[in-house]
Amino acid sequence: MKALEWIRFLETQKTEHGKVLFRVAELANVARRSPHALNVELARLAKKGILARYATGIYGPPGVATPEQLVATLDADAYITGMFALYRHNLITQTPTEITCFTNRRHNRSRQRRTPFGRLVFVCVSRRLYAKPVSSVLALPEQAFCDFVHMAKRQGLNPAQLVTFRGLARLNPKRLAKILERYPVPVREVGRQLTGTFSGA
Repeated sequence: MKALEWIRFLETQKTEHGKVLFRVAELANVARRSPHALNVELARLAKKGILARYATGIYGPPGVATPEQLVATLDADAYITGMFALYRHNLITQTPTEITCFTNRRHNRSRQRRTPFGRLVFVCVSRRLYAKPVSSVLALPEQAFCDFVHMAKRQGLNPAQLVTFRGLARLNPKRLAKILERYPVPVREVGRQLTGTFSGA
């Protein structure tokens, strides 16, 4: 395929289907070439700025895809939580360089992936803690907060020393209390202490 044909294909997929990320196998099918033979062409398209490599085997138009779209492409069962989700919900001031994704699948060697958005880390969690949102790849604020505290405690760290919280008083108290019940006692205690401090309780 010529460069103009690729541009038209990408624009059509985005406009008509909202699709901006593609696996190499998908692109090979479009180009009617083997995935191995397509790699040279993908490198050429990336050099021209027509395509960008978002992760190993995942390509799309440069600067168009979001972390949420990339996570959904890599693992349909995963969702973004913890520090990055807190940042997305404007509940911390720091900009994360790592994106934590909870999943119910084991990624083994591909558990960590370098991307234009930072490092993606897939964490396989128990059924008790796994809670993928119904209509989003981004955890709700209360879920993200609990997961962040959980991950910090697991590493023996104090979550209040890792980030600067803001707006925790906006968390839904009933939803937060219900979610916290799924976590070990130390996580519940720290979660209640932090939210109680910021709500003025």
